Amino acid sequence: MRRTTKTYLALAALVMPVLVFAQSEVEREVTWSGEVAAIFQEKCQECHRPNSIAPMSLLTYEEAKLFAPVIRFRVENRVMPPWHVNPQVGIQDFANDRGLSDKERAAILAWVDQGAPEGDASEAPVPLDFNDALVWRLEDQMGSAPDLVVASEPFDLDAVTQDKWFRPSTPTGLTEERWVKAIEIRPKNDASRRVVHHSLAFLVQQEDGKRGLPGDVDVPFGPSLFMEWAVGKAGQIFRPDTGKLMMPGSQIMWEMHLHANGERVPNAQVELGVWFHDEPPEHRTILSMFDAQGPHSLDIPPHEIAVTRGTFVLSAPARIENFQPHMHMRGKAMSMEAIYPNGEREMLSFVDNFQWNWQINYVYEEDAAPIVPKGTMIITTAWHDNTADNPYNPDPNQWVGWGDRTVDEMAHNWVDVTYLGQEEYERLIAERSAGR
Repeated sequence: MRRTTKTYLALAALVMPVLVFAQSEVEREVTWSGEVAAIFQEKCQECHRPNSIAPMSLLTYEEAKLFAPVIRFRVENRVMPPWHVNPQVGIQDFANDRGLSDKERAAILAWVDQGAPEGDASEAPVPLDFNDALVWRLEDQMGSAPDLVVASEPFDLDAVTQDKWFRPSTPTGLTEERWVKAIEIRPKNDASRRVVHHSLAFLVQQEDGKRGLPGDVDVPFGPSLFMEWAVGKAGQIFRPDTGKLMMPGSQIMWEMHLHANGERVPNAQVELGVWFHDEPPEHRTILSMFDAQGPHSLDIPPHEIAVTRGTFVLSAPARIENFQPHMHMRGKAMSMEAIYPNGEREMLSFVDNFQWNWQINYVYEEDAAPIVPKGTMIITTAWHDNTADNPYNPDPNQWVGWGDRTVDEMAHNWVDVTYLGQEEYERLIAERSAGR
């Protein structure tokens, strides 16, 4: 499936991402009660409320008006809501799109520019009720609690200490092969939620790497990333025809990044919830790390913008399910491009406004997810800004290399790849072409 874009020239000219949108042209009156409150309920208030992760509450008109100038700046520059994929480049159909539409963005900017009027309070939507408990967020969509819950060992975190990386292993307790339909990670208690920066769960199991895959697929197997928890990502539901395979005797190897907050936490802990398919799905999805640099080879000079690139060649036809850039404080942009065996190039996605403290997984709608032939090369390109112009840069005078700390850097792209047989690939391409 090919999409025509004007991306390549835009990327070739990129020095720093261009973020600012044009001034809103909305001329009608826009009020909080009539329009803006409903947008905030849908796109903002899950985080912007008491006891949640945002720095201020935006539940009421009085609260929102107080922060109107800040809201305008962050909306105009596409910092908030946290959805940083370029809206003019590549695939734009996402299953989990949390961004603002052009109409919504224009309404918010016009509302602020008009003095943030309240309007008729009787027209405002009914306030939402939020559950502040540590709940499984996917439970409502899945229709039940997880079929399997695996908890990490607790870690005793001192009140004042350097960041810690805790890597225990926990048996899953499985005694038979199961196929995973959805996964979610969450902190196990309120104290953990305040000190866990992120948590990775790697699936460790004995297998030959061929179960559920076409016969000619060649992918490296070992401990594979199963799911992660970070601000912006907690879990994922896989497509009905796909899943991840868990074997009997498997274990979860955790990586918990913990940072002290001035209060001792004797039981910092996370847990993993898994929902299973009733029957094995048609396909197995493999979470792959596409590097934008060689292993541990980043070398970013002081006061410079660095560009790095990595490639991955698919050993069989595949469906590319998502795009999830990962960088740290100096990360500014990342793109994912496909070069097809016939030499054609296509820009799939481009995050031109990367925000290091958000880990967003851009999941393509099923009918938009790229279906690519065997031999397709996936190119991941990353931009890092190690200059004083980067407001998040802790020290532009430092050389920066690869490392786990947020003051170090990374440049990789987590992508779920669903490998296909050749006949199925040809059938899916034909169906898409017929549906145009």
